[in-house]
Amino acid sequence: MRTLLTTLHSKYIHPSLALPCLAAYCGADCGELLIGEYTVHQPKENLLARIIACQPDVVCFSVYIWNRQLSLELAVSLRKALPEVRIVLGGPEVSFEGTGFFEGYPVDALICGEGEIPLRHVLKAWQNGKDPRTCPGLQLPGMSSADAGQSFLGSLDELPSPFAAGLVDLSRGYVYYESSRGCPYSCSFCMSALDERVRSFSMPRIQRDLGLLMQAGVKQIKFVDRTFNYHAVRSREIIKFILENNRGSHFHFEVGADLLDEATLSLLESVPPGMFQFEIGVQTTSPTTLGRIGRKTSLEKLEENVSRLLAAGNIHLHLDLIAGLPGEASSDFFRSLRRVLALAPDHLQVELVKLLPGAPLRQQAQGLKLQFDPSPPYAVLRTPELSFGDLEEIRGVGRLLDLLNNSRRFKHFLQAAAAIFGDQVEFYRCLQDWWHRAGLFDEPLSLQQQFNALHKFVESSSEALALREALARDFALAGRVVPGKAPTFFNCQLSAEEQLAVKQRVRQVLEQSVPGEKLQHFAAVFETLSQATPRSLVLYLYRSSNAKSPSAEEVFL
Repeated sequence: MRTLLTTLHSKYIHPSLALPCLAAYCGADCGELLIGEYTVHQPKENLLARIIACQPDVVCFSVYIWNRQLSLELAVSLRKALPEVRIVLGGPEVSFEGTGFFEGYPVDALICGEGEIPLRHVLKAWQNGKDPRTCPGLQLPGMSSADAGQSFLGSLDELPSPFAAGLVDLSRGYVYYESSRGCPYSCSFCMSALDERVRSFSMPRIQRDLGLLMQAGVKQIKFVDRTFNYHAVRSREIIKFILENNRGSHFHFEVGADLLDEATLSLLESVPPGMFQFEIGVQTTSPTTLGRIGRKTSLEKLEENVSRLLAAGNIHLHLDLIAGLPGEASSDFFRSLRRVLALAPDHLQVELVKLLPGAPLRQQAQGLKLQFDPSPPYAVLRTPELSFGDLEEIRGVGRLLDLLNNSRRFKHFLQAAAAIFGDQVEFYRCLQDWWHRAGLFDEPLSLQQQFNALHKFVESSSEALALREALARDFALAGRVVPGKAPTFFNCQLSAEEQLAVKQRVRQVLEQSVPGEKLQHFAAVFETLSQATPRSLVLYLYRSSNAKSPSAEEVFL
C-alpha cells in the first residue's frame, strides 16, 4: 500500500513539520509512505495531476486555515478521478467536524487533534487488509468529533526523530522545530486552550535534533512551541546548548515575556546580535479583557522584561496585539496600541481575532454576541462594542503599522508625525482614514508609491514642510537618489557656496575610499532640521562594492 502524505503551503518556503513527524511515527508497518508538499498558489489541475502521478492507494491531507477550501476541492476531484483511492484528512481545520461532514465530502477518515497514533492505527489496518476500529483521535463516517475524542503521545520521545530519519528537507534553509507541545496559558481564542498539559521532548533528544540541524547549517530554525520558556530551567539549558554549538543558524521563539526570570534575562544578554528573534503575544493591555479570555499574565512584568530586552538590543522583538476581543471597545484597543508602541518594539503586528473551530471563544460566540466570518480565516466581523467600521479602522491601522513602522524605512517621518499629531496612534488613525478614502488599501504599493502617497497626505497638513522634509530624509536613506531625478519633496536648489561645499566633501571622501569601492552622492537643503540656522545642507553618500551591499550615509555640511 502506498500512502501520500501531503499539504498545501501558503508560501513555497514554508516547510511541513507535521508530515515528516507522521511518517516517522507510522514507519514501515504502514506500507510505503511518500511526502508531497505543494502550495495554494499552484493551479488545482496541476496539483491533482501531481498527486495522481504518485499512484497512491491512500492520500492524507494536512488541512490548515489557509488551505482548507482547496484541500476539500482536491479531495472531491481526487475521488472522481481515482474512485478506489482512500482519502484521509487531518489537522486543526477538520478536527471538530460533525457527522454531516462525511455527507458533503468523499472522505474515509478524519484525524482529530494530535495525529500520530490515530493515523498509524488506520493505515496499519488498511495495510493488513482490515477495516480500522474506532480509537481516540479517529473519526469515521457516522461518527461525530465528540465521539472521536483525541489521543496524545504519552512521551514525546516515542516519536522517532524525523530529522535523523532524513524525512525533513533541509535544503530550503528554513525548518520548523518543536521541543514541546501544549501551552501554560489558556487563552479562549487559541486552540492550545484545549490541551492544559505541557509536554516536552527529553533534553538529550532536543540536543540531538538541534545539533543535527545546526551541523547541517540550516539558516533559519523556527520553534513552534506555543510558549518556549514555560519552564525556565529547561529553556535556559536549550539556549546554552545553542550558544555552545551554533554555526550560524538563526532561531525564532514564541515566548511569554512575563515568564522571563533574572537568570534567563542575564543569559539572553549574552546572545550574539541577530541570532535570536522573539515573538511575544501581548494581545491586550486591558486587565478586564485578559480576564475574559482566560489569560493570566503580569502586564507590568511583561513591559519591564520587554524594555530590558530592547535595551540590550541583541534580540529582535516581534509583539502581537489582537483586536475584537470580548468586551473591548475601540478606545480600549487604541489604549493598548499606545502602550505597546511606547515600548518601541522592532515589529508590532495587529490582527483581528479569529474564531477558530474548536476554540473556546468560538463556542462562546453566541453568548458573547460575536459575529464572525464562517469561512477561513474566521475573522470577527462585529462585536457589541465594535461595529464592522470600527474593526476596519483597526485593520487599516494594522496594515499601515506594517507598512511604515515594521519596515523601519520611515523613522524620521514617524517621529515628526508623532510630534505634530500628538502621538503615533492619532497619526495612524488620521492616515488610515485618508488612505482608505484614497483607495490605497486596494492593491500593493511599491516603495516609491508609498513615498508618493505619503507626500500627498503630507500636503494636506498644516505642518507640511516639517513632514515633507522628514519624508525626504527617509527616502534618501532608503535607496539612492539620482541627481536630477529627485522627487518633488526635495529642495535641490543649492547655492554656489553650497555646491562648492558638496564638491569638497565628496573629494575628501573619494581620497579616503578603499580600492573597488564605488561612491555616488546626492545633496539637498532643508529648512526645519535646525533651530540655529534656517537652512541645512545635507549630503547623502552611497557606497557600494562587489563585496558589500550598497549603504547610505547622511552627512550634515
